[in-house]
Parts: sequence; structure tokens; C-alpha cells
Amino acid sequence: MKGALASPPFRRLLGGWTIGNFADSALLLTLGVWAKDLSGSSSAAGLVFLAVAAPVTLSPLIGLLADRVNRRPLLVWANLAAAAAATTLLLVQAPDRLWLLYVVAFAFGTLGLVNSAAQTGLVRDMLPAGQLDTANGLLTTVDQGLRVLSPIAGSALYAAWGGGALAVGVAACLVLTALALLTIRVRESAPEPRQARHDWWQETTAGLVHLRSIPLLWRMVMVSAAAFGVVGFFDTALFELVDKGLGKEAAFFGVLVTVQGAGSVLGGLTAASMLRRLGPAAVVATSLALVGAAGVAMAADLIGAPLLAFALTAMFACGVAVPWLIVALVTTRQRLTPARLQGRTAAATDVAMTVPQTASIAAGAALVAVVDYRWLMIVAGVVLIGCALTLTSASTRALAASAPRPLDDAPAPSP
Repeated sequence: MKGALASPPFRRLLGGWTIGNFADSALLLTLGVWAKDLSGSSSAAGLVFLAVAAPVTLSPLIGLLADRVNRRPLLVWANLAAAAAATTLLLVQAPDRLWLLYVVAFAFGTLGLVNSAAQTGLVRDMLPAGQLDTANGLLTTVDQGLRVLSPIAGSALYAAWGGGALAVGVAACLVLTALALLTIRVRESAPEPRQARHDWWQETTAGLVHLRSIPLLWRMVMVSAAAFGVVGFFDTALFELVDKGLGKEAAFFGVLVTVQGAGSVLGGLTAASMLRRLGPAAVVATSLALVGAAGVAMAADLIGAPLLAFALTAMFACGVAVPWLIVALVTTRQRLTPARLQGRTAAATDVAMTVPQTASIAAGAALVAVVDYRWLMIVAGVVLIGCALTLTSASTRALAASAPRPLDDAPAPSP
């Protein structure tokens, strides 16, 4: 970790990312609670998360924008715009303003995509290729760790002083994030010039074309996308596990999330060393196999095993595995992608992951009403293990051996 942390620009980026991510996570879960309170409808609460996911349709355009402009100013303006959007929540006092919650959720979903597309390129400009794994490990540790703490903080603020206090707190954090980003001094790679005679579709899809041009990277993304096509089953099945399997109140779900968060911190801190020891394809395969085994373990009561112990262990294992997968994919993509194609390649990856995951969440919500949740977990687990085996095949090892060397364009020195 010391290599990346030795860079002042990266330290400032990490500090701003921590503050902004805390605000983002605190708000998004609480918006669902707020929608439920205003409308009395669980469907209205669920639509908040649909609004957060909807901007994925804009990913190619956001990726193109991130490659065409300077990324630091883009991140500054995106955070200020999100802060302004958060302040509009002060107007939500009655059910007839419910629609504003969805507008804000959409804005924050868009901010997440801008962060993904612009930040990945900015980190690539800041650091040499050899330090990207530790940098991504730190960013992922912050991301996953804050998902445990920030929703609790947001819910507490909302419960104590209402949605207005939450809105002001989130907006203040995002302004601080923008100020932290303004202090970063880094010489960015030159934005891609717009061609006099340009093919808009060709330029927008250049990230996808690049992914397909590198067989190892393409296979990693496609296998992971297939795995994400069943991961969404867990979102609904876990609530059934708490209720029917463990016989606990819904609040016990928070305990499972906390255990997963503890595993995520460990996963983020060890991801770089795993990547260096095993290589990217093996790390992604290990991650998928670990999540698959965890899914099967959460149906342990079918064979009379102690479900609580298996469930807690499985959630911790999932927490460890997710950062390994993220760091392996992001680092490999950054290392094998030119500086001014980072945004579009990140966008293409986001679409490949988000669309099947969103579809699986919807499918899981429908299937759990007619299928025992334990069988959904077993099916998901088996598919994930199958995806892992696909990445450990001889053909993948051959692709890894023939993959292009990482781009060694060291970042320009900070002014």
C-alpha cells in the first residue's frame, strides 16, 4: 500500500473519495426508507433503487465524455451538481413531492458512473502501472467498508432530525469532496481530440471494441457478467434466509451486512497481494468460486447443518471475495487500456456487469415467491462455481500467457 500512498495526488483523491462515498452510501439506502414513509408502499421504496440503476443506459456517453475532457474538473463539477441535487430534498415535505426522491436517486446513480469513468483514468495518470493494484485495493476497501457504516449514519440522521438534515449533511460532504479534488495537482493525459469527420457510434463503442480486442480481458469480463446474472438472486433470498431460515427479525439483516463489511475490508487490503501471486484470471476465478460456495453454504439447513454459523461464515467469505474480483478486473483493465480510452472501457464494463445483475434481482424477486429460497441460492452457487471453472481452464491460462504487456506509460510528474 505504501507505493500508492506515497503519491500526494493519490492521497488527496483517496480522501475526497472517502468523504463523497460516505455521503453517497448514507443517502441512497435512506431514500428508500424515506419513500416508504411518505407513501406507505414497498414498491415506491423499491423504485428508488431502480432510479439509481437507470443511468447505466448513459454509461457509453459518460465514458466518452470522460475521455474527451480533463477528468479532475469533471469530477469536481459532478460532485457539486450532486450536492445541489441533494439540497432539493429540503422541498420534500409531503407525498406529492415523492418524485423528487427519484430525481435525486437518478442524479446520484449518474454521479457513480462519472466517478467510475473519470476516476479510473485519473488514477492511471497519477500512478505507474505497478502501483495500480494497491491503489485500487485502497479505493475498494473504502468503498466496501463505508457500505457498512454510512447507511447506519444516514438512517440515524434521518430518524433523529428528518430528511432535511440528511440532505444538508450529504450536500456538505459532497462540497468537501469537490474542494479536496480541487487541491489535487496532476498532469493529466491530453484529452482525445474530436475528429473532423467522426463516426459517433464508432467513438462511443470504442471501449467495447477495445475489450474484445484483448482475449484475456474480454473473457474475464464476459464470465463475470454471466456470474452477475445470478448474483441478484441473493438480494431477495437473504431476506428469506433471515426470516424463514434463521427465524430472526428483519433487523438481523444488518448483522449479516456488518459481517460482510468486515470481510470486505480484509479483501480490499489483501487484493493487491493476491493479484500479484495468482494473476488476474485466477483471482477472479477464486472470487467467483468463493461466492458460489457461500451461496451453497447458506442452504446448509437442508442437510441439518447449523445454519447460523454457515450463514455468518458465508457472508464473511463473500465480503472477502468481492474486492478481490473488483481489484483484479479494474487493475487489469487499466493496465491494458490506453489513457484516453479508460472512460469508455470502464463504461463498457459497467454495462456488462450492471445489466445482468439488475435482471437477476428482478428475476430473484419473482422466483422467490414460488421457489424455496435455498434452491435459488444453490442454483446461483453452482452457476458461480461453473463460471470460476471456466476461468481456470487451459485456454484461459494460454490467453493469460499471450496477453499484451501492461502499458508502461508512466504518469507525467505532478507539477
